[in-house]
Amino acid sequence: MDYLIKIVSEFWVTLTVMSPYLLFGFFVAGIMSVFISPKLIETHLGGRGIWPVVKASLFGVPLPLCSCGVIPVTVSLRKHGASRGASISFLLSTPQTGIDSMFVTYGMLGPVFAIFRPMIAFVTGIVGGVAVETLAHTPRQADAQPQEEDAKTSEDECQDPCCKKAQEGKIVRLLKYGFLTLPKDIGSAMLGGLIIAALIGVFIPGDYILEGVETLGTFGTMLVMMALGIPVYVCATASVPLAAVMIAKGICPGAVLVFLMTGPATNAAAFATIWKVMGSRTAIIYIFTVIGCALGSGLLLELLFSTFAVQSEHIHKMDPSLVGHISAVLLLVLLINGIYAKSIKKQESDN
Repeated sequence: MDYLIKIVSEFWVTLTVMSPYLLFGFFVAGIMSVFISPKLIETHLGGRGIWPVVKASLFGVPLPLCSCGVIPVTVSLRKHGASRGASISFLLSTPQTGIDSMFVTYGMLGPVFAIFRPMIAFVTGIVGGVAVETLAHTPRQADAQPQEEDAKTSEDECQDPCCKKAQEGKIVRLLKYGFLTLPKDIGSAMLGGLIIAALIGVFIPGDYILEGVETLGTFGTMLVMMALGIPVYVCATASVPLAAVMIAKGICPGAVLVFLMTGPATNAAAFATIWKVMGSRTAIIYIFTVIGCALGSGLLLELLFSTFAVQSEHIHKMDPSLVGHISAVLLLVLLINGIYAKSIKKQESDN
């Protein structure tokens, strides 16, 4: 019973700290969803060269997407004329962070992480896009048919309001996307991440983690975090409470950044889609870009923290406020409602 109380307490403290930032992030994401559409992105990312790659990465860093995810949008970009490089740049930068994730990162990990994380996502997108343009350039006709088929399938599956012509007013669309669509998209992952973070906080002693870090060293810990992050999908926002607990337990900020990058940026579905639509060479460049940029960024962040003696915030340094408690209740309602709506939709599609 004592452990259950500790788990619930840990869960609630984390929720109260992150919820005000996440709710504000939802609101800003709703605003962006009204004024930035996939069609607008497709218009600006056509053609070859470096500039479309840079724009694709810049678009991807803050962009809120439909619950269909970044994969069909990337395939759609490719279908509508975006180069391989621009498509990969967008696919790399978008899932690593987002406007909601930026606010949560600031609230739980401090300003250094909040600034560093989107910057690295932007750089990663450019590195991957340029590498693909340089090393994987082949005639477009070679993979045109698979792109058209896959893009058509992905677009047909996308039923979110932002994927279709809007029939409602901007305020209604803003609120629906920010407080209904986004919670439906991240609800399960977010609650799962909060529960895992609470379990780690209660059951894994900080001394045990510190001993492991001392044994492996900084770079060795980064490799472990990378091995944990690459094969699974952890959404950018849901990964933040896990990162906060890791730092509280003594894992170095650089290794935590590696996890924050590889978890959201890589997953089996994205890799399989890239392999099929853009070829094996592009897929291999994509995965090695994530690995190289994650490790390089982790080492750079460690240098920054050690050189300037920067301190990272985490949840255990913060006391929940009244606003935090109210926001936590509201966020919990939105997440549970999103999970319920998603399960109902899945049941209807199965039937």
